Amino acid sequence: MKGAISKEVCQKRLKGIDDALYAIGGKWRLKIIIALREGYTRFNEIQRTIGISAKMLSIELKELELNGFLKREVHTGPPVVVEYKLTEYSDTLEGVLQALSDWGENHREKIRRERS
Repeated sequence: MKGAISKEVCQKRLKGIDDALYAIGGKWRLKIIIALREGYTRFNEIQRTIGISAKMLSIELKELELNGFLKREVHTGPPVVVEYKLTEYSDTLEGVLQALSDWGENHREKIRRERS
């Protein structure tokens, strides 16, 4: 076990994790951000790409917008087109996304090795 940390440091880390999970936690939010990074900007494109229900996607898009990760753009010319675009603030997640992706791949391989 690593060296003990003070209660205050532990509490601060736990609060930071709580804040992060509130903003990007759950099954869908990071997947939506990744889909947007890959160029899927319309509601139906995002829905098909990640396999989410329309109701849940609508809820999650609103939450991501409230947390400043994306913005909703409405183009009024016929036809009306609604697109979702990532904000500059979403770029702050790059390290988190890469670390999670790397960790997930390593974990999957570890489990495969142990089951073989």
